[in-house]
Amino acid sequence: MEIAHTGPSWARRLVVAAVVAVAFRALVVITFRAASPAAFDRVRRFNKRVLNPLMLRLAGRSHWYAGCLEHVGRRSGRTYRTPVVALPVLDGFVVPLPYGTHVDWLLNLLAAGTGSLKVKGVQYTVRQPRVLVADKLSGELPPMWRAVSRLYGFQHFLRVVATPVATSLGAPSDARTAAAATDPIDASA
Repeated sequence: MEIAHTGPSWARRLVVAAVVAVAFRALVVITFRAASPAAFDRVRRFNKRVLNPLMLRLAGRSHWYAGCLEHVGRRSGRTYRTPVVALPVLDGFVVPLPYGTHVDWLLNLLAAGTGSLKVKGVQYTVRQPRVLVADKLSGELPPMWRAVSRLYGFQHFLRVVATPVATSLGAPSDARTAAAATDPIDASA
């Protein structure tokens, strides 16, 4: 009995996954470029409830692209943590504002005038938050981010002045390093 060979199923699955990923990315680009408030609200709600809690587990670590912004609620006085993409510039960082300028974390930071940002395992105190039009920053952004901001239609960026927080000598700068330093078992042995 001979079984007909239909080709590798993994290749078919890979192609389907690639097509779905490209279609999803196209949908996201269209959503951002259309700037539909209803669509933004749906994406923002999904991110707030599903994606952000997952991102906060890695945000600010030394080998992760997203930083962790700590800010104080302007009405509640509570401390909140928000994952953000923080791009280094001459005197601090710029943060793209894909959902516009009326998001709670941004309003909290602007009201307080200061906050804390952990990027690549380094803790910074941030101050002087300013919302800038994307055109004013185009020369300071890395070429990839200039293209991304044009593709997605980002109109505003947050700019903050940042100062590294002094840590005591030998103090670990991220949670994994801290855990490794206090772990009595040497993993390298």
